[in-house]
Amino acid sequence: MDLYEIREERLDVIAEEAEYQEFSREPTAMADRGGRAPRGVSTFQRFSVDTDDSLRFDPCEDSLPSPTEEEHDEDVFKEGDTEGETVIIRNRLQGKVAEMENFAGHLEEIFLTVEENFGRQEQHLEQHYNDVLQTLSQRYDERAAALEEEKKGKLEALYKQLLACGQAMDASKELIETAQEIYRSQDKRLFLKAVMPTIKRIEEFAKEEVDLTLTTNLEFDTPIADLSDVKTMMDSINVVPAPSAPVINPQMPNSATQTSLRVCWSLFSDDTVEYYELYYRPVLEDTPADSTCAPPVSKVNVKETHCTVTDLLPNAQYELWVTATNTTGISPASEKALYMTVPSPPVIKQRECTSCPEAALIRWESGNTNPVDSYTVELSEMGTNGTESGITESIVAVPTCQCLIQLQTGRCYLISVRAVNIGGPSDRSEVITVSTTGTFFHLLEDTAHPCLSVSEDGFTIFYGDEELPISAMALDDNNSFNRCVAVLGDLIPVRGRHYWEVEVDDGTEFRIGVAAEDTERNSYLGANNTSWCMRHILTPSRHKYEFLHNGWSPDLRITVNPVRIGVALDYARGTLSFFNVDLEQHLHTFHCHFLNYVHPCFALDNPGALTVHNGIEAPEYTFI
Repeated sequence: MDLYEIREERLDVIAEEAEYQEFSREPTAMADRGGRAPRGVSTFQRFSVDTDDSLRFDPCEDSLPSPTEEEHDEDVFKEGDTEGETVIIRNRLQGKVAEMENFAGHLEEIFLTVEENFGRQEQHLEQHYNDVLQTLSQRYDERAAALEEEKKGKLEALYKQLLACGQAMDASKELIETAQEIYRSQDKRLFLKAVMPTIKRIEEFAKEEVDLTLTTNLEFDTPIADLSDVKTMMDSINVVPAPSAPVINPQMPNSATQTSLRVCWSLFSDDTVEYYELYYRPVLEDTPADSTCAPPVSKVNVKETHCTVTDLLPNAQYELWVTATNTTGISPASEKALYMTVPSPPVIKQRECTSCPEAALIRWESGNTNPVDSYTVELSEMGTNGTESGITESIVAVPTCQCLIQLQTGRCYLISVRAVNIGGPSDRSEVITVSTTGTFFHLLEDTAHPCLSVSEDGFTIFYGDEELPISAMALDDNNSFNRCVAVLGDLIPVRGRHYWEVEVDDGTEFRIGVAAEDTERNSYLGANNTSWCMRHILTPSRHKYEFLHNGWSPDLRITVNPVRIGVALDYARGTLSFFNVDLEQHLHTFHCHFLNYVHPCFALDNPGALTVHNGIEAPEYTFI
């Protein structure tokens, strides 16, 4: 079907639709006046597109009633039914018109493709034709040159033979003339003197044989020309050419899993291909390009222009290329493309995660040897009955292995992390539970003094009676305390209100408070300007309490020894307060402007134990 005919049919269909709409309005108007639709209205048809792209016209099941049925229809159908049927028929017709337009567009694409393929085939045929003419011209020039050379050789041979005959004739003529002169001589003395040499010359001349046969063949050689290559070229015109090199597509997002890759490529539309061969191998950064220890190449044969490669390594980079094959031969290889499998799930470092009523800081390890593009943190709220909410929020494009998430107070969340590269997101990590009831943190064991030991749950510290060897005390670790027997808690990186409690014994000397991240590790807590702490000292007469900052403490006396001490940190107001939890008694408040985030800090000045309680809701009296 010609493209212009298709477009004319599209216009005819649109015109038919418009005509039908006019007809559909007329029966309605006449039905309003007389209750009957006019006779003689043409029956509409609906068309459909078969799978073989041909058109089929069928009578419409909703066509207008025949004249013999009109009397009965007037009693059955009402005006609303007629309008409804009209709308249904119009919608169907509009749908068919849309299908026809799509079909015409499809035919137009086919037309353009055929025209493009014809142009390529014509160019291919013209190239073959020029190659054949060039080969024949070359054979003609070679044959003409050989014939000219043969002609030249024959002429030279005939010319030499002609010269030899001429010389023999001249010599014979000279002898004849000499003999005649001697014969005519009247002087006998001269005759006898000259006749003997002449006879001798005649005898010698007679002994010489003159070759009077034609030594040169007058026929020219007519060797059979070797035109096998021309025949091959002529035959190749009707043979399917070998395919061109395929074009492998760049990796699409979300086209991989942890162990598989979906690869796609394309080929010129006029190439005939029986099957493709996809080659792939992992890319190892520490392997030189020319190394004989390069990873082996794997191959997959497929019929389509796409393939899913399985049994791969997670978060690994693979080099892929493809060739096309038909009965004529194999195409050149495509350019190599790099694809990435999906990363392995990250590993959340739960001991390094902190939370508070307004936010949570989540830290994790990549879990992959190769770097990933970004991370996605997913969180969902847990209901009061312990079930997970169906709504999951995502924080995407996290560049590092930690994320500070703003949350709502007094809720419980399930949080997981995914690693993302161009292949797609990984499976989610193990889910951790985060509560925003209060501030939650762990003790950092790498900051602990060698004499301190931290419990397995990370909330209790012990200072034993045994003495450590000098080698353990002399460790040069810039992050751990080496003078004050202290340890830090996780950094509190949210500028809000934070609260935790510390449980101690009466016989334990301790220091509790907060310290900046750069607090000197060879100094005592409270003895510098980067730490604020409450200190308990045992004296023979009483329990003494100090509230130290930069080595200075106000003169305060506490009559009831607190066993459970509450610590309230307010970044916004710049306060650090201490409370006796059992009595709900305020002990002391530091007023200062915290320029940087701080760590909770804990120290034992004599053997004993200290337990931290966090993740609890702050009492109402703490932030009044």
